[in-house]
Amino acid sequence: MMNWETLLSAKRWGYEDKYVASQVDARSEFQRDYDRIIFSSPFRRLQNKTQVFPLPGSIFVHNRLTHSLEVASVGKSLGRIFYNRLKEEDPGIDARLPLMSDIDTIISAACLAHDLGNPAFGHSGEAAISHYFIEGDGAGYRKNMPDEQWADLINFEGNANALRILTHAYSGKGNGSFALTYATIAAIAKYPCASIVGGNKANIHTKKYGFFQSEQAGFRKIADELGLNKVQDNPPIYKRHPLVYLVEAADDICYNIIDIEDAHRLKILSYDEIEALLLPLCNDPKMKARLDDIDDDDAKVGYLRARSINTLIQQCSKLFYNQQQNILAGDFNTSLIDMIDEPYRTIMKNIETLSVKKIYNYSSVVQIEVAGYKVMGGILEEFIPAYLQNSSKYHKKLVELIPRQFLTQNQDDYSKIQTVLDFVSGMTDLYAVELFRKIKGISFPTLS
Repeated sequence: MMNWETLLSAKRWGYEDKYVASQVDARSEFQRDYDRIIFSSPFRRLQNKTQVFPLPGSIFVHNRLTHSLEVASVGKSLGRIFYNRLKEEDPGIDARLPLMSDIDTIISAACLAHDLGNPAFGHSGEAAISHYFIEGDGAGYRKNMPDEQWADLINFEGNANALRILTHAYSGKGNGSFALTYATIAAIAKYPCASIVGGNKANIHTKKYGFFQSEQAGFRKIADELGLNKVQDNPPIYKRHPLVYLVEAADDICYNIIDIEDAHRLKILSYDEIEALLLPLCNDPKMKARLDDIDDDDAKVGYLRARSINTLIQQCSKLFYNQQQNILAGDFNTSLIDMIDEPYRTIMKNIETLSVKKIYNYSSVVQIEVAGYKVMGGILEEFIPAYLQNSSKYHKKLVELIPRQFLTQNQDDYSKIQTVLDFVSGMTDLYAVELFRKIKGISFPTLS
């Protein structure tokens, strides 16, 4: 059984010797996590990374940055409601567990960071990287590395990449990179296992994977310090940190509801379709009358969105509170959104079904996915051979384009490939397209 006293550790990655021993003083440590993420370059780059719809456009749609900010807002509410219920049940909890009052800050910081590892072009960027090693020129590197490392490449995972960004000591960036607290880092690890054992859809802890081989030892250190339940040692599988469920719920709530709001702005979905989906979620018999008093359809959709999110926050926070013991025992094997009360659960399934049919297969969305394959694959097929071989003037010129912070002293293929993936996965959509066009000779660079 996991326990909150160890799960909320304020020990800081890379600076363990400067650990704040006083729990009272440590309350501000989680706020520092939040601030460090907000002011970081990887977070700022999310403003030019696709969420679902192509960027930029004349009509505002959400990007990874606005999505992450909204997820953090919802996550903070989920954490605060949970703490308030604990406090109501046990008025002396602050004396026994002082850091519990900061649980909303841990969750919101983790929510800010949850998409840091996603490459350009949405989830198609992940698939494009994997495709290069499965069916592209990268398949030839299979013979040069063990199965455990190869699994990282053929199933490139944004969640694992986020953990790498937060913990890897990039050249010239300091010992601890972001130097976040152990609690915040663990709260983003949705799938706390190695890639070689990830992909089990029936188990929420191993549905995908949460760390590359290069970060495996570091994750073990964090998991053991926090007291995460260990399922097996080699390859490692742990049970989730309990706060992952609330971070995941915040993400699920936002993308399900916000994607259909964006679809309305882009005239993919009509107002009547949105109202039919969201009105039952609002749980308010007077909601229809209130909507009739609003003339602007966008304003109506915004109101429906706000009330729907509120209902889902209440549902997920109640479920998390009621299932706390099962979650701490590692026995809760589903997402919160999939276990909310009826009729809300069915409504969310209907939203998901309609989104797949009308949004995620919309022509411009599919086009950017296809473009992502071409652009990401094209960049990788130039830079990976260049960095691994570095045997010609052309190779050396390409390597000069890789920022020094990503370069490695290691000589094995896995480490060198990770260098290129660090560079490429951090690119924004626009930068990736521009670089692709320039190195392929489609456009010519100009002096600026």
